[in-house]
Amino acid sequence: MSTSYVTEKGPFVSLLTGLPGGGKAFMGILLAAAVFIVVGNQIIPEDNFFHVPTYMVSLLGKYLCYALLALSVDLIWGFCGILSLGHGAFFALGGYVMGMYLMRQIGDRGVYGNPELPDFMVFLNWQELPWYWFGFESFAFTGLMVMLVPGLLAFIFGWFAFRSRVTGVYFSIITQAMTYALLLAFFRNDMGFGGNNGLTDFKEIIGFDLRSDETRLGLFVGSVVALAVGYLVSSFITQSKFGRILIAIRDAESRTRFTGYRVEYYKLTVFVISAVLAGIAGSLYVPQVGIINPSEFSPANSIEVVIWVAIGGRGTLWGAVLGAILVNWGKSYFTGALPEAWLYMLGGLFVFSTLALPKGIVGTFPIFYDTIRRKLGRRADDLSNVKEGDA
Repeated sequence: MSTSYVTEKGPFVSLLTGLPGGGKAFMGILLAAAVFIVVGNQIIPEDNFFHVPTYMVSLLGKYLCYALLALSVDLIWGFCGILSLGHGAFFALGGYVMGMYLMRQIGDRGVYGNPELPDFMVFLNWQELPWYWFGFESFAFTGLMVMLVPGLLAFIFGWFAFRSRVTGVYFSIITQAMTYALLLAFFRNDMGFGGNNGLTDFKEIIGFDLRSDETRLGLFVGSVVALAVGYLVSSFITQSKFGRILIAIRDAESRTRFTGYRVEYYKLTVFVISAVLAGIAGSLYVPQVGIINPSEFSPANSIEVVIWVAIGGRGTLWGAVLGAILVNWGKSYFTGALPEAWLYMLGGLFVFSTLALPKGIVGTFPIFYDTIRRKLGRRADDLSNVKEGDA
């Protein structure tokens, strides 16, 4: 069985003190970076080199949302062997749920001044609010729906897929079909979600102005907390007995089934948890970027998430986070510096990581370190043998 990050300390002890070495370092770096950015934005003067501008805070918050999405994909792909090419759908659904709440907060401050209907509904001559928009004036209800909507879709989809024993490339294909179907559906104006323009022009969230520096910083901190909690939950799952069974399913599904485990139930459970994490990431993403539209359902987005995980190192959790942040930082930089070559660079990076770094950055580093250490050890032994021979 391939290397896993399972300990013998028990799930609760492992959650607090039994994180793998890389996981402890990740949590420490995440906390330190969050503190530095908060201090740099709020305390350090603007003319100081270490000042962090508000636009950078929002950009980093967006990266953290992507990191949580990558973490959700790594949970199912790296530890259970489920390659989903449609996880962007759960991310987008979480975003749309939050977008509905933010649209309800606009009230009569919209272009048409209608206190009940969003502007796009007034423009399309809708007479009343659709029933599925009811309740989204409440933040608590929205928070529940952020988890329930992606989770419910994942449960229904996974129930039929896993009970039918759809695996491998066939599962990947139908997840792409799912997100593409949602893309087409949300483009329709009669769906009641803004059509191709989506939802935008948000004003506030739980009473705080979305354009204020303090609110943007608060959303960044919320993204840090969500990523940290998502990592701890994922680590708890992968280090528990449940996680060991997931790894067994990844490495030998038929053998695991023959030993008496209901494989489909384990796969369904982790798939739903992963979808909920993706939905939470989407809900934090939308207020920070200010818009959600059907392009987030694009199958290409879901494929790109898989690239992040592959580059960072699947089956490591924090490697997926690293891959998401590095690739998106490169995307932000090179789309400005080399806009016409960025897609070629992304494809080349994926090919390079597949050929030269099959285990990703995080997975390859320990192998490289062990190789160097063995070579240095052999050289030290050779030198000692030479000295003993001379003596």
